[in-house]
Amino acid sequence: MGADGVRLRAATPDDVGAGAELHRRCWAETYRGIADPAALEPRLADRDRWVAAWRRQLAEGPAYTVAEVGGALVGFALVGRSRMVDAPTPTELHALYVRRSHHGTGLGARLLDAVLRPEPCMLWVTEANARARAFYARHGFEPDGTRQLYDGLGAWECRLVRPADPDRAARPAP
Repeated sequence: MGADGVRLRAATPDDVGAGAELHRRCWAETYRGIADPAALEPRLADRDRWVAAWRRQLAEGPAYTVAEVGGALVGFALVGRSRMVDAPTPTELHALYVRRSHHGTGLGARLLDAVLRPEPCMLWVTEANARARAFYARHGFEPDGTRQLYDGLGAWECRLVRPADPDRAARPAP
């Protein structure tokens, strides 16, 4: 556990309910005002979908890394194989979310450091999410010019890529 009371750990099956609710709330905080409300609101309302997704991910892997404060989940990250056949990197950051109440605390950076390795990595971020784009830029991710419409949100995404970081292998894990 960090001096700030934050504990990073691998998610377990016991985290399905809390993790699904965390994910849903992070989406609400992040995408309201960015995504098409007609696409977003029904998705947010379907709690069973969030639980099923977390249950499936924990069963099939890779595992979520969660951030916990006082027994409550406040953030999570997920990295794994790139989902696209023609991806520019073999590794993709699938998700990194932190509750708004913990923005600016360094928790996002700690989660990112906990899940990323020295190899190159890619991710998708909504173009309108200036805060997230600036965060990823500070961590070496740059747009590669590829974009797509995320139908589930009705919002455009751009792909960001971070080259290999050979110095990372020499740094201790957080």
